[in-house]
Amino acid sequence: MNQSLQGADPRIRFQGVHIELTESLQAAIYEKFGSLLRHNEHIVAIDVRLQKAQTLGHDALFTASGKITLRGPDLVAHAEGKEGYGVLEAVAAKLDRLLEKRHGLRKEKRNHPHPAEVGGALPKVE
Repeated sequence: MNQSLQGADPRIRFQGVHIELTESLQAAIYEKFGSLLRHNEHIVAIDVRLQKAQTLGHDALFTASGKITLRGPDLVAHAEGKEGYGVLEAVAAKLDRLLEKRHGLRKEKRNHPHPAEVGGALPKVE
């Protein structure tokens, strides 16, 4: 994993498998996944992996996966396609939807708590 862009957030880590991550690909990764960091300040790290399938034909298949590490279970998304930039954008969009869903669930739980069920009678306090 090499990260050489100026002003890049160290919480975004990326890896290319069977593909060299050029400066423009790295800039696209920081641009697309950096917006996720602005949406949620509790994100510890974002791991992005772009893989190019080794095919005999001229059309390459790109697979991207992203994992957001934060408190609670990690959020994971995958996408496949014929263009690397489009696949990265699809993964970033999926992770953004997962973050919004998690935020909505936390907000719902906070605004509508369930009553606590107590088994047995409570002792009298005098």
